[in-house]
Amino acid sequence: MKVAIIGQQDFGKAVFDAFLERGDEVVGVFTAPEKNGAKPDPLRLAVQEKQIKLFQLPNLESEEAIMAMKSLGADIAVMAYVEQFAPQEFVNTPRCGTIQYHPSLLPKYRGPSSINWPIICGEVETGVTIFRPVDGWDEGPIVLQKTAKINPDDTLGNVYFDKLFPLGVQALLEAADLVVAGKHTELVQDESKASYEGWMRAAESKINWSNHVNYVYNLIRGCNPAPGAWTTLNGKKIHIFEAKKHLSRTFGGTKGKIGSISEIGERSMTISAQGGQIEIITLRPESGAKMSAADYARQEGLSTGELLGN
Repeated sequence: MKVAIIGQQDFGKAVFDAFLERGDEVVGVFTAPEKNGAKPDPLRLAVQEKQIKLFQLPNLESEEAIMAMKSLGADIAVMAYVEQFAPQEFVNTPRCGTIQYHPSLLPKYRGPSSINWPIICGEVETGVTIFRPVDGWDEGPIVLQKTAKINPDDTLGNVYFDKLFPLGVQALLEAADLVVAGKHTELVQDESKASYEGWMRAAESKINWSNHVNYVYNLIRGCNPAPGAWTTLNGKKIHIFEAKKHLSRTFGGTKGKIGSISEIGERSMTISAQGGQIEIITLRPESGAKMSAADYARQEGLSTGELLGN
């Protein structure tokens, strides 16, 4: 089939490579312009190396973008990690239209941080959805879905790189085959089950140590590696990455005040929370590289009883 790809970064490149490797003809690629000082987009580099038509346009709504898509004569367009808005005139141009990847089980968790939020909310399952893009964000009819388990200690990194990334590439290939062959179905999303969550940024990733230990732990793992759940200690900001959760099993099982350092060990330091404790193994100071929590405690001269979040 003749495929046009709209995407960027590593996921866009993986999708580009996958279509080429199985013998499809990628007739053109649309990718967003890189910001000044940013690392080179691996998708752009791969497209230029293969000498395939590349369009780096500031938006996909212009006449230039629509005419570029029309010039390709594509059977189908595939949207793989796209942050630019694509109007209907653009996505309907290929002979069989366009399909888009979203890393959640739509209609739940629409929005840009759809991998973080299911982990943070304690879901035990997520997945990928391939759907038809419409003018509403992540609202089009569903062509294909595949599920993935969220294990109790999975992080954002585990869920994306080990599960949703490879699952998404394969789902796009499968969905493209179904659509071009005319064997697909389109299921309208059930709006009564829909949810939309915004970006997971600094305000959302701040730890409230008064929350239940389950929520604190879910926030840490749902923000690892990005943006990194954070707290303050003696007025200094620290991001927390690798951590473990320890539930209190008896009355008095939580040591010290909520949010205080209850223990400093050889590799970690432990913080009290409602219903248990969070053992911090790896953190990153506001200015500096990742390091063990124990090394940080020794570096800063920390002791048990000191409060975080102040």
